[in-house]
Amino acid sequence: MLLCRKERSVKNIKLKMARVEKDMTQQDLADQVGVTRQTIGLIETGGYNPSLNLCISLCRALGKTLDEIFWGGSKS
Repeated sequence: MLLCRKERSVKNIKLKMARVEKDMTQQDLADQVGVTRQTIGLIETGGYNPSLNLCISLCRALGKTLDEIFWGGSKS
């Protein structure tokens, strides 16, 4: 399923908010999941679509579920 830019942006905001709540920098998160800081920055700004494996790693590092960060949508 393709997401429109607005929907992708919401997901990326959720990722950034979860990272900030854990008091992590982009570099901290990148180190935990084995990618570069630039990759985390691109995911947060909507410039990179992460693989399912990377999504799972990000969620584990942040203590969140896939639904909370990537798949949970508003019902508006």
